[in-house]
Amino acid sequence: METALLSVSEMLHAARTASLSSVLILLDLSAAFDTVDHSILLSSLSAAGIGGSALAWIESYLSERSSQVAWAGKVSAPRPLTTGVPQGSVLGPLLFSTYTKSLGPVITTHGLSYHCYADNTQFFLSFSPSDTQVSARISACLRDIQSWMDNHYLKLNPGKTELIYIPALASPPLNLSISLGDTPLTPTPCARNLGVVMDNRLSLSENIAVLLVQAMVLSRLDYCNSLLAGLPASAIRPLQLIQNAAARLVFNLPRHSHVTPLLIDLHWLPVMARIKFKTLVLAFQAVRGSAPPYLQKTLHTYQIPAFRLLRTTGTPPLHTGTQSRRLSVLAPWWWNELPVEVRTTESLTTFKRRLKTHLFKLHLSPPLPTSL
Repeated sequence: METALLSVSEMLHAARTASLSSVLILLDLSAAFDTVDHSILLSSLSAAGIGGSALAWIESYLSERSSQVAWAGKVSAPRPLTTGVPQGSVLGPLLFSTYTKSLGPVITTHGLSYHCYADNTQFFLSFSPSDTQVSARISACLRDIQSWMDNHYLKLNPGKTELIYIPALASPPLNLSISLGDTPLTPTPCARNLGVVMDNRLSLSENIAVLLVQAMVLSRLDYCNSLLAGLPASAIRPLQLIQNAAARLVFNLPRHSHVTPLLIDLHWLPVMARIKFKTLVLAFQAVRGSAPPYLQKTLHTYQIPAFRLLRTTGTPPLHTGTQSRRLSVLAPWWWNELPVEVRTTESLTTFKRRLKTHLFKLHLSPPLPTSL
């Protein structure tokens, strides 16, 4: 999905760089997976070079399926299904992509580019702003697409099909007159494409930028980051610089912008605090018995005998050197430093919320002014 979006976005950006305008159309299909005709699908698979036992296996996989309707306490008699591929299955998107493979030449015949991802079909035309045949070319392409859909028992949903006009820089307005069947397609300033909102300036909203950065940057910084516990700040600094750059990217700020206010606005813990967060979540799971047994053997609670509960008793000093990087040393140390209301939480969800609030105050809250 990400690569499909990246491919289309790259080509649209390249067109704009070349002073070309573009029209992007996002087709919407009604119950696409349910209307795949089995006989046409098997013929498409055979044309793609699949035969013998492999084709027989797929035919067996699709056959002898039935459907029933339940309504008001009554159930209809089962009816055999000659259409549809199971949604949610591993094979479903692959079979649908094979079924719609012949749609590509229909689009390219009109000089348009396209990209299909399962039942998501998007196609676009890049052109000079002075081109007067844009509406006619796209309308002709849509008529052939509609005809192809009818022949393959797929139903286009004109009401949910969207069109985005992406003008070249400093180009005059373009009056588009494009219809899908009897439904006119009016250009929209933005549309949701595979879960990402695209607009006619090819820019990202702040919320979308946050989601993308969290998925593609922060997830990498957090991956196995408990292994980094105990490393010196100098070793963590390169990762922190990446997070700082990501925060500036979200707000579209220059590289030397002060990053702490940005992390506060985004409610992102710094890298060092994220490492501590992950380690303490593992400690919580070990204490509550939900961690793997081998981890519970490493991290377990210890009751201090009553005769040792002196007023001077506190957290033992942290080991130095390589010993301080051991989970069995760091996790208890950080755990014992937590406020009681955080340590005594029973729910993991509540623990995470309270822990993040505690670490947020510890690492990002401004220091209190000292009295003279």
